[in-house]
Amino acid sequence: MSWEDELFALFDDLEGQAGTLAAVERGAEHADRSRAEYQTVTLASRLMASVGTEVVIGVTGVGPVTGTVDRVAGEWLLLAAGQHDWVVSADAVTTVERASVRSIPEVAWSPLTRLGLGSALRRIAEAGERCLLHLRDGSRHEGTLRRVGADFCELVEGDDRRTILVPFTALAAAQSRA
Repeated sequence: MSWEDELFALFDDLEGQAGTLAAVERGAEHADRSRAEYQTVTLASRLMASVGTEVVIGVTGVGPVTGTVDRVAGEWLLLAAGQHDWVVSADAVTTVERASVRSIPEVAWSPLTRLGLGSALRRIAEAGERCLLHLRDGSRHEGTLRRVGADFCELVEGDDRRTILVPFTALAAAQSRA
């Protein structure tokens, strides 16, 4: 082997090593970028990608609820669970199983997803259906939602038709009873 062949072999070897180092560096950079981008993913965006999927949602004061994600908003989500629908306060969600591995960023959401928890509860009140309110402390109240304020709802409960005011901060979920 001539000195020129040896020199070219050395250059080929160095070029191969440089390519390998560049590939390793690109892989590390890609992993760093992926981690950095994933920091912006919210639970709501993962749930939004799970619309139409059956999930198990852990809810404060309630426990696990299995249902199909029907709607997602910033403050609440709607699960269809057999004959019952659940309006779950987003900040009462403790765990989610079987969610989509994808996410949908908020910029791609419908403007309707900006409607607050009060809007979802007003729909229940307007329908006049009985519902079961699950509170974060584990207590429950069954009745008919009469009115919904800015940060509370008014439930008419029992045969004596007593009125109970429930602050949204105490509400974990509302379950339809129809």
